[in-house]
Amino acid sequence: QVRLVESGGGLVQPGGSLTISCATSGLPPDAFGIGWFRQVPGKEREGIACILHTRNSPNSTHYADSVKGRFTISRDNYKNTVYLQMTSLKPEDTAVYYCSAPLNYGCYAPSPNDYWGQGTQVTVSS
Repeated sequence: QVRLVESGGGLVQPGGSLTISCATSGLPPDAFGIGWFRQVPGKEREGIACILHTRNSPNSTHYADSVKGRFTISRDNYKNTVYLQMTSLKPEDTAVYYCSAPLNYGCYAPSPNDYWGQGTQVTVSS
């Protein structure tokens, strides 16, 4: 059984940093990808960062323009955990952040056939 559990969300001031985590279990080692999405009320879920595994490009990282240069996705295979390091945070980064795998629709489109965590709230405010 696949399980994804996010943690580490909280309140941070604009310009600050925060790292959130996604503990995984049950994912096959050759899963296509794992990534982070975020959602605010009234808007669609937005894919922002992912790690994809293909034969020609294992563990490639990809970022949405809205977070490129500020967020970094990484994984620790020994701990079965994926991280999202967020820096230079802005109020518009406020959202519930979700972890998802194996990304059947790629990095940026949520798939109903993917596994999802319960989400962790990140609030950027002074």
